[in-house]
Amino acid sequence: MKRFCTVMIMSLLLISTAIASVGDLFVIGVAPHTSPRVILEMYAPLRQYLEETLGMPVDVVTAPNFDIFAQRGLAQEFDIAITTGHQARLFQKDAHYTPLLTYKADFKAVALVLDKGTIREPTDLRGKDVLGLSAASLVTLWGQHWLADNKVTPKSIRYISASDSVAQLVISGDAAAGFTSLANYQKLNPEVRDQLRILVESKSMAGRVYMLNGRRTSMQKKINDALWAFAATSEARKYFENNKLEGYRPLKPAEMEDMDIYVDETRKLIGN
Repeated sequence: MKRFCTVMIMSLLLISTAIASVGDLFVIGVAPHTSPRVILEMYAPLRQYLEETLGMPVDVVTAPNFDIFAQRGLAQEFDIAITTGHQARLFQKDAHYTPLLTYKADFKAVALVLDKGTIREPTDLRGKDVLGLSAASLVTLWGQHWLADNKVTPKSIRYISASDSVAQLVISGDAAAGFTSLANYQKLNPEVRDQLRILVESKSMAGRVYMLNGRRTSMQKKINDALWAFAATSEARKYFENNKLEGYRPLKPAEMEDMDIYVDETRKLIGN
């Protein structure tokens, strides 16, 4: 009986340890601006660095689309959420995340058209098929505002999961234009990029912002210090260079508040 009790106690301790280990997992959620495979590769150096610095397992996750990503962020599933400014502002207002930093490179939305096609002016898109990323993505919301400002009603706006797919569909003639980010346009293979033309680009907006979940407030200084220390490593410099991000920078005054124009719209789109 004594041996049985000892075995039971050891089993419970092992179960408790396993639960504690899961509880100590630090989750970085990255908005689905490209394919999951690419996101995992891009953020692997940061994941490894934070694991070593924070002394806990770190996981990088994404979502099938921006809508689901926003829902997961609001449900507190991420310790750090890396997402475009409008969702970052939503997380700040509705779920008590704190902005940490963003990238130096300008974040701009662009409307891409076929380089040798007939689309030259916004009005040329009347009655045409147009592509965006998900309905709740910043580039799509900006694009829809731009169409409305130019009094353009397209035939349809379809939502595509990845920027490279948007480019291919415009090239193949399945759509007259597609909204994506300037950075993702610049990262396209040259043979793809050379077949496209930027019809219009937005002013600079808050791009991917690192947002810290309120439950990790006690670790904010440690996490912030770790991010800036990571930025000085060779792995981070390679990451910044490969993705044309230029490095980290603090957020500018009112940069988050400038995204309020999109927050109510985003909230409605994701059903919150």
